[in-house]
Amino acid sequence: MHIIYLFIGLCSMTMIRAQDPITLQKDIDQNVWKPFQLAFENNDGPGLNSLYAEEVLRVTPAGIDTENEFKAANLKRFEENRAKKTSVQLDFWFDSRKTNATTSYEVGFYRILMSNTDGVNTIYGQFHIVLKKIDGVWKIVQDWDTATIGGIPIKATDFERQQPIRFE
Repeated sequence: MHIIYLFIGLCSMTMIRAQDPITLQKDIDQNVWKPFQLAFENNDGPGLNSLYAEEVLRVTPAGIDTENEFKAANLKRFEENRAKKTSVQLDFWFDSRKTNATTSYEVGFYRILMSNTDGVNTIYGQFHIVLKKIDGVWKIVQDWDTATIGGIPIKATDFERQQPIRFE
């Protein structure tokens, strides 16, 4: 009988560990953020779009997109980047992450460096992302970003408060 209790206890501990926010965030890093960064840096629109759910709420200073228009814009933008031989470097870090077994709310800052024969353009911003586990796979369901906070542009000093995340 003691063996059964021990077995149940070990199974419970394993299930609790699997639901640990840190463990879940590591899973999200490997299955969403690492591929997100790679797709962005490789101008891979289909790869980037595959990380989003079927229905997404996308909010930018330009407005609210509930029709997934941003996905077509991703394809066009990355196609233009490839045509202009634009190299892209995306760096980001998390300011806050709240995660449970099915949902994660993640806030952070990003820097995008774009370079081609026209020169180098650096873009800074803040993002708020909601991810949901859909059919066992983490997907982005809400994506909000901005280049200003309280009307003040985000700049290098804001981004440099932390080191960008690096994936293994």
